[in-house]
Amino acid sequence: MFKGVLTMKKRVFLAAGVAILSAAMLAACSTGGKDATKPVTYTYVFSTDPTTLDYTVSGTASTKQITGNVIDGLLENDQYGNLIPSVAEDWTVSKDGLTYTYKIRQGVKWYTNEGEEYGEVKAQDFVTGLKHAADKKSQALYLVQDSVQGLDDYVNGKTTDFSTVGVKATDDYTVVYTLNHPESFWNSKTTMGVLAPISEDFLASKGEDFGKATDVTSILYNGAYLLKGLTSKSSIEMTKNQNYWDKQNVFIDDIKLSFFDGQDADSLGRGFDEGHYPAAPLFKNSANYERLKEKYKDNIVYGPQRGGTFYISTNIDRVAYNHTAKTSDAEKSSTKKALLNKDFRQSLAFAADRTAAVSQVFGDEVAPRKLRTSFTPPTFVQVGEQSFGQVAKAELDKLDDVWKDVSLDDAQDSLHNVDKAKAKFEVAKKTLQADGVQFPVHLDLPVSSTQTDFIRQAQSYKQSIEEALGSENIVIDIQQVSDDELGNMTVFATSTNNTDWDINVNSGWSPDYADPSTYLDVFDPTSGPTLLGALGVAPGTDNPAIKAVGLDKFKELITDASGEKIDLQKRYSKYAKAQAWLTDSALVIPVHSDGAQMLITKKVPGSGAGGWVGDKTSENSYKYQKLQDKIVTSKEMDDFRKKFADEKAKSNADYQKNLDRHIQD
Repeated sequence: MFKGVLTMKKRVFLAAGVAILSAAMLAACSTGGKDATKPVTYTYVFSTDPTTLDYTVSGTASTKQITGNVIDGLLENDQYGNLIPSVAEDWTVSKDGLTYTYKIRQGVKWYTNEGEEYGEVKAQDFVTGLKHAADKKSQALYLVQDSVQGLDDYVNGKTTDFSTVGVKATDDYTVVYTLNHPESFWNSKTTMGVLAPISEDFLASKGEDFGKATDVTSILYNGAYLLKGLTSKSSIEMTKNQNYWDKQNVFIDDIKLSFFDGQDADSLGRGFDEGHYPAAPLFKNSANYERLKEKYKDNIVYGPQRGGTFYISTNIDRVAYNHTAKTSDAEKSSTKKALLNKDFRQSLAFAADRTAAVSQVFGDEVAPRKLRTSFTPPTFVQVGEQSFGQVAKAELDKLDDVWKDVSLDDAQDSLHNVDKAKAKFEVAKKTLQADGVQFPVHLDLPVSSTQTDFIRQAQSYKQSIEEALGSENIVIDIQQVSDDELGNMTVFATSTNNTDWDINVNSGWSPDYADPSTYLDVFDPTSGPTLLGALGVAPGTDNPAIKAVGLDKFKELITDASGEKIDLQKRYSKYAKAQAWLTDSALVIPVHSDGAQMLITKKVPGSGAGGWVGDKTSENSYKYQKLQDKIVTSKEMDDFRKKFADEKAKSNADYQKNLDRHIQD
């Protein structure tokens, strides 16, 4: 059941994997006890082996689950999601927004996995890290390649002199980045591995073996933990770095993760009940679900919705038919024409009962809490006194009256409307019939043959769409494939020859930095990293399907938004307009977020790093997390959330006010 993968440039994940692990990372914790001298051990599971420990090169969650704990970069997130000093004790930015200067904290050391001191972390280590990332063509280069002055030329071989790149160590404790253009969100990128430090001497000594996945000695450590053991499909063990510069904020002493293939999802709740796992998500289809829900009814809490958005995507130019129910070229042609028609796609958006489908995996109690209608989360950024979602909604209402009573807020389902689905379909049908389309239109929907919850979810989509639109008009043909096949034909597709489906419910996107472009630019028809896997067209081509669905217009919108570098309200407003276009296009139909899972936990509410982006959020980092003896009650969590929301709002506002002190005169 567990083949989920999270990457960066292709920050997409198979729903099956994230279904469990996103909840696990949010909630899993281990007993601390009242004895302050007794080591606190975190015990839980992992599902995917890291393919590398090279944190500057990898963009995968499997790497970050380790390196987010053992490597510190310039900045990190506090409990409210604010960026605070890490290896950099302070920073300044020039008035033109082009030069960021970071003062490196003296006394931060590199250690071997055995805790032996190797040397001090110096400014030059950050230069070495970025050079290594560029030389190795890091998966995360896209985050900084067009940002740092001269980096694109270096990556593309226009120069072989890295000294021309805009990152300099001006002394042992000062590193300076020069950007091509102002980026208000630049600091959020410093929490990513691509900008993390590497010891030049150590890198030279390891050569090609630096970051070798199976070798815990292949990297140095400057973070809260040391990696003590890593056995493929078996275990990951980390222990507190006793010499860590900020060890007073590390409350968990040992981390022990066991490999979990997902075949027995019930084992998580069962493990909690038996005392092996002092935290667990509860899943609707597990054998112990009803018993545990009743037993812990006063202790059930729900995690917050997070930044990852799962969605239904549409293949607008399918060329491969190795997994299909279609029996003729006429059927293939009819489907392609239908998916190029906006009214047809909108009819799918209104017909799909997302609540019922999500319930098949997460349960009736959880599903409504996870729903998301806007690809960019509505609260991701503020536009003056309004949320991003409120501005996008105002723009959406201008495009079509059909959206007037559709809310873009999270955790609601105003999108599902059978009457609207029928009306839009009738408009589409007239146009399509005139174009020779044969009905019913057949849509191949791939799903893993081993993941029963997701098969039921696919069946739910089939039922709601066919009932709303009529099986004489549309038929969803569920194609059961292996996990590897599913990944290769969707999120890991390498060409249009791999995108062997019509509609796909197995993809999602998680943000990389604190700006709406991190969501919307992924569908850029010239360079969008998910374009191929999500829409079946290769970016940067002159595929006529791109113009047929209006992605050229979308390109104009995001280009205009991206061009606004100074006035954030204008920038965000323009991206909100692009979001409105994307919603109206129904090329992708948002379904649900990550997070919002049903949980039983002993994690102290509010402990752990906040924020939606970076390697140092609570999904990847155990620093700041505190554990308690007693299970958190539902009432305690509700009371905490009310209090925390006010605290967070005040903290975030104060943070914004204090940013001016970092601007150089």
